[in-house]
Amino acid sequence: MLDIAASLLVLTALLSYVNQRWLRLPMTIGVMATSLLLSLALVALDAVGLSGGLRAREQGLIASIDFSELLMQGMLSLLLFAGALHVDVRALHDYRWQVGVLAFVGTAMSTVVVGVALWLVIGLVGLPVPLLECLLFGALISPTDPIAVIGMLKSAGAPRNLEVVIAGESLFNDGVGVVIFSLLLGMASTGGTPTLGHAGMLLLREAGGGLVYGWALGFATYRLLRSIDHYQVEVLLMVAAVVGGYALANHLHVSGPLAMVVAGLFVGSKGRAEALSPATRKHVDLFWELLDEILNAVLFVLVGMEVVVIHLPLRPVPALVAGVAAIAITLAARWLTVGWPVVLAKGASRLPPGAGAVLTWGGLRGGISIALALSLPAGPWRETLIALTYCVVAFSILVQGLTFGRLVRATLRADA
Repeated sequence: MLDIAASLLVLTALLSYVNQRWLRLPMTIGVMATSLLLSLALVALDAVGLSGGLRAREQGLIASIDFSELLMQGMLSLLLFAGALHVDVRALHDYRWQVGVLAFVGTAMSTVVVGVALWLVIGLVGLPVPLLECLLFGALISPTDPIAVIGMLKSAGAPRNLEVVIAGESLFNDGVGVVIFSLLLGMASTGGTPTLGHAGMLLLREAGGGLVYGWALGFATYRLLRSIDHYQVEVLLMVAAVVGGYALANHLHVSGPLAMVVAGLFVGSKGRAEALSPATRKHVDLFWELLDEILNAVLFVLVGMEVVVIHLPLRPVPALVAGVAAIAITLAARWLTVGWPVVLAKGASRLPPGAGAVLTWGGLRGGISIALALSLPAGPWRETLIALTYCVVAFSILVQGLTFGRLVRATLRADA
């Protein structure tokens, strides 16, 4: 385990250096791009017998890591808490209905739209994936990546209200997506279809329970922070609340991701304002910013390296067609369930003109989608869904991520 951690940290540090020294891309995009290029180069060298066993070593490293366990049970809690910690809760409260509708209703609708559309289209290229498996793909690909989105917004100069809505929706739709995915995965495993009442109770327990539990966890952490003024202990208390709180959420069968978002919002607003001294606040902010950046870099290096263990289910041309279809369907569903409603709402959404396009193109997918795909049980369509997920994630980060800032700036200029 130590060798794996050391290898990942060394590789992440070197790729971060290469990006900062020569590429100068946003950190998450740069490390993923360099990691992906390195992996593709090893694949190409291995195809002509010149890799010297390096591809096999990389495959062995990736195979030794339980990506789903690492992200869903380890990194995700810290990343979501860190992302929520610096969200303006007052502004989020002003746009609570917009965020709630987009995160809860939009994610559920996107799951259905993506799943049904993929089911109808993908059979044309020789992949008759069952409808339930297509809906599973819709559930795992609908949540957007809050880490990538928030990082892009900071550098794009988005309007404050638009930034709040996108960041809030991205933070909450992860928990919603995981709950829907778990429900569909249970259906696929048992072969049965739960009643509407059973599904509603499951959603209420997971999502509603996660929100309430997160508030309680945030309040308890705030009370502890308020009683002392010692930044080392306060940082330790926050880390313990996140790691221990997430583990307890799993035992309580409530949504850990939603709980971490709510706890982070509570501690980030009330805790930072009332429980932390200015000196302590500086140390706490620096710690969580550094931890966020380091975990982000490691995560996206892993995403780039995953390409060496992706198995194409078809010949290259049909596989490419299937990947392009998955990308197009995902983008179209994002527009129909998030972008278009914002355009139709106009004044009611209280968002600037062009918000629909920004919300659509800013729906970046990342490690959460890949982790959910890799958590799929063995079956005839598992590799197909993993390959399609990787196509969407790679396009999302490398294409949408690199052009998102220009889209925001172009939208702002057009509306000025």
